Amino acid sequence: MGHVDHGKTTLLDTIKKTQVAAREAGGITQAIGAYEIVHAGKKMTFIDTPGHEAFTHMRTRGAHVADLAILIVAADDGVQPQTKESIETLIGSNTPFVVAVNKIDKANADIEKTKASLMQHGVYLEGAGGNISWQKISAKQGTGVDELLDLLLLAAELENFTYDPNANAEGIILESKLDKQRGIMATGIIKNGTLKTGKNIETDSACGKIKLLEDFLGKRATKLEPSAPVVIMGFDSLPKVGEKFVSGDIELAVFDKYAAAIIVPPTMQKSLIKETGNPELRLILKADVSGSLEAFAAIVKSLNQTTVNIRIMGESVGEISDSDVKAAASGDAIIIGFNAKVSKSAEQMAQIKKIRIITGNIIYKLVETIEEEIKAIEEPAPLGIAEIMATYSQKGKKQVIGGKITNGTIKNNTTLAVTRAGEVLGTGKLTNLQSSKRDVTQVEFPMEFGMVFESGVDIQIGDLLSHEVQKRTAQ
Repeated sequence: MGHVDHGKTTLLDTIKKTQVAAREAGGITQAIGAYEIVHAGKKMTFIDTPGHEAFTHMRTRGAHVADLAILIVAADDGVQPQTKESIETLIGSNTPFVVAVNKIDKANADIEKTKASLMQHGVYLEGAGGNISWQKISAKQGTGVDELLDLLLLAAELENFTYDPNANAEGIILESKLDKQRGIMATGIIKNGTLKTGKNIETDSACGKIKLLEDFLGKRATKLEPSAPVVIMGFDSLPKVGEKFVSGDIELAVFDKYAAAIIVPPTMQKSLIKETGNPELRLILKADVSGSLEAFAAIVKSLNQTTVNIRIMGESVGEISDSDVKAAASGDAIIIGFNAKVSKSAEQMAQIKKIRIITGNIIYKLVETIEEEIKAIEEPAPLGIAEIMATYSQKGKKQVIGGKITNGTIKNNTTLAVTRAGEVLGTGKLTNLQSSKRDVTQVEFPMEFGMVFESGVDIQIGDLLSHEVQKRTAQ
C-alpha cells in the first residue's frame, strides 16, 4: 500500500518477474490483482492495491483481506496523502505491516528524511525507537527485494498464522464481473478451509454451486487452500466486492434479486429534476468490474457542484448495451464507460437516438471529461450577434436588412434584441432569413445574410441584433 507512483506495481513486477507495470493504463493499477509466488520454499500471495485517490475503498478492502501488508514510500518523495491514508487504514484494521523505502537509486533519495516523515505519522521503525521492520529497496533495480521478502516471512512466523483444511471454505470477494462468454466470474482470496468444485457457495447478496475454479495463472483446479487467489464461476448473480463467502455442504439462502431495486419512472425522474431548480448533468455509469465501478461512482459523486446537480441515473457492470441506451434516452443522460466495451447494436441505437457514449480506460481522464460537461452547463452559451451592414426597404414594422454574423449563431423565427451604441433599444422578430440568396434556418459566424425583421425600432447601419443569453443544458 502507498501513494500513487511510489512503486507498488513495480515492486510486484520485480517479485513476479513479469511486465505488469508497463501495461497499466496511465501508470495506475486499476483493479485489485492477486498474485502467488514462492520464496524460500514458502507460498505468498500478494494483493496489489491502486494508489490513485479514486480507489480509497479498494485500498481499505485490500488491508482488511491481507494477513500482512507492505507500506511502500518513495525515498525521493516521503509521506504523501495516500501514504497517510494507508497508515491510518493499517493501524485502524490492526493489520501487521513492514515498510519498504523505495527508489533509493534516485539521486535525490533521502532515506533519513523519509524515515523521519514516517515517524511523524506514527510509524515507529526498528533502529529508531520503534518495532516496525523496514527495508530500503530499489524496486526498479531489484536491490533489497529478497531481504524484504525475508522480512515478510519472519513477520508471518511471529504472527503464527493457521487454518483448518477440513472446515467449510471462507474468504473474501475481491472482484466480480459479467463475462460475455463465460458468465459471472468472481475473484477472491481463501482465508480458511478448502474451496472445492461442486460445493455450494454464498455471500450476503449471491449464491450458487461452484462450477469451475481457476488459480491466479488461469489454470483449472478442483480444490484450493488458503491464501490462494481464486476465480470462482457458479454464482447466480454478481456478488458484491468486499463480501465474505462461505462454501461447502451448506444450505443456500433464497435471494430476492429485485427486493432492493428501486425503479424511478422517466416521468418521475424529470419531475425530480425540475424540483431542484439547478441544471442537471444526468449520467449512466458503466464499468468492466464491480470494484472499478465502485471507485468510479464514488469519485463522480464527489464532484457534485452547487450550481449543477450530478444525477447518476444508473450504474452497472458489463458491456454498454441497448438497454443502457434506452435508459439514457428516457432520462436525457450521457453514458460514461470505464473500461467498458460498447455493443454494436448499442452503438447504432445511440446514433439513431442521438445519445452520447463516452468511454476510456484511465479514470481521471473520464473525470476530466465530466468536469468539462459541468463547466459547459455552468457557462453561458455563446451569444448570437449580427452587425447590420445595409438597410433596403421598410413596410410598417417589417424591414428588409442585411449584415454579417460577428459571434455565435442567429436562428430564423426568433426574437432578437436591438442594440445601438451599447444601449438596448428594444426587440423584434426575425421572420425570414436568407444566405447566398437561399432561405436558411440559421446563419453562423462569419456568414453574411439578408433578413426580414419585424420591430418597432427603425434599424440603422451599425446596429447589433443578438439572441438573449441562455444557459446550456446537459443534453
